[in-house]
Amino acid sequence: MASRAEHELADERARRILDRLAEQDAAERALGLPQEERIRALTPATGAFLYGVLLALRPPLIFEAGSAVGYSTIWLALAARAYGGRVIGSEIRPERVAAANANLAAAGLADVAVVLEGDAAELVRQYERIDFLFLDAEKDDYGRLFLAAFDRVVPGGLIVADNVVSHDCRAYQALVRSRSDVVTITLPFERGLEWTIKRW
Repeated sequence: MASRAEHELADERARRILDRLAEQDAAERALGLPQEERIRALTPATGAFLYGVLLALRPPLIFEAGSAVGYSTIWLALAARAYGGRVIGSEIRPERVAAANANLAAAGLADVAVVLEGDAAELVRQYERIDFLFLDAEKDDYGRLFLAAFDRVVPGGLIVADNVVSHDCRAYQALVRSRSDVVTITLPFERGLEWTIKRW
């Protein structure tokens, strides 16, 4: 299996896991499997982009709503490891939680990141300070997850939601645009990212 160019940013141990998961995601999409049966990884380019953003911002605590089997979590953890940050992922399906944590361990990142089982809107309440919030769960749940986490996001904190171009996320985009306490921009990159900054 040839390594994707973006995966060359990772060390060999993590790269093997990224390659395997990206290959699995591509194969499942090619087969036309329904969403609930796919691992639903973000694109390698989006992963590399988030990796670069995190290296620049160095957020101490990253919270991910919707980790699936950990492809995106590995990207977040690779960056966090470089500067001493921490990643808390969340996933509602227990079999995916187990797979995500196994993938993090295989990638050598279990000391930097963990995926917790449960509703991200409940899990996020365990943390007083969220510096970077990544939304990649069910798209019609984005608004609820945003509202549950928002008070814990630090002023100046970044909230990024994936798939806002490839999927119908108009309700979420209308929500963030209706608020005076954030600045939000849609980035038409890959499947689309909603880039929202909590005002100081």
